[in-house]
Amino acid sequence: MKRNENIVMGIKISNPDKVIFKNPQVTKIDIVKYYEKVAPFMLPFIKNRIVSVIRKPDGYKGDKFFKKHLETKNKGIGLIYLDNDKGNKEDYYYIKTVKGLISEVQMNSYEFHIWGSTIKNLETPDVMVFDLDPDEKLNINAVRMGVKDLKKILDMLNLKSYLKTSGGKGYHVVVKIKEKMNWEEFRKTAKNIALLMEAKWPNKYTSNIRLKNRKNKIFIDWVRNTRSSTSVAPYSIRLRDKCSVSMPIKWSELDKVEPNEVTIEDALKRIKRKNPWEDFFK
Repeated sequence: MKRNENIVMGIKISNPDKVIFKNPQVTKIDIVKYYEKVAPFMLPFIKNRIVSVIRKPDGYKGDKFFKKHLETKNKGIGLIYLDNDKGNKEDYYYIKTVKGLISEVQMNSYEFHIWGSTIKNLETPDVMVFDLDPDEKLNINAVRMGVKDLKKILDMLNLKSYLKTSGGKGYHVVVKIKEKMNWEEFRKTAKNIALLMEAKWPNKYTSNIRLKNRKNKIFIDWVRNTRSSTSVAPYSIRLRDKCSVSMPIKWSELDKVEPNEVTIEDALKRIKRKNPWEDFFK
């Protein structure tokens, strides 16, 4: 009996041939099968963390939109209620299993963003992310130097860091925090690291989010280390011009791999090699 290729993890994929990216052409079923294959590597990073997703229901011709509230219940999806700024309860959700991940992709969620804490320790963040966001006039060499300078600061602080492509125009430097901190302490620590870079190399970097402060500089984005803020998950596809991936890479690859270079085909080849982040949770 021939296997129904449009059923993945027991979930029927509707409109499997819908084109999500035109050049190169990538269909919905291509993306579903990509996530199925990278799930063993991706799930440790997204499991039981509140997610926000970017959906693109109408393919490459349609609009995309951000979504953070649950619409369709699934056994692989968990629901959690949090107070908003006005004191009202709002629902958020998290992925528990591979089936939950695939069910989200079936609902046209292709890009995944995660909190820096798990639902079990919601007020104790443990994954700190720095996004190096360059002024558009700066070239890739300046960005790579920024990553190296940031690593020097983190090494000096005895913070082991990990590198991944953003899938966009910069790189992400990620730190697994072992010390227990609340969100206020966590945010302050991230900001102080960015301020230290700014003080050490004032002509190269800024910790200020305002665009006017970024002229010919790299913004060291520490703001995402704030409660309820998110960052793109490792192995997630980016809904940009091409089907790029936010991919964990070795530090030795920094000068070789462009921020948006890794495609889903490349990512599937890379997961067969030694995992550069294999000790992240150890």
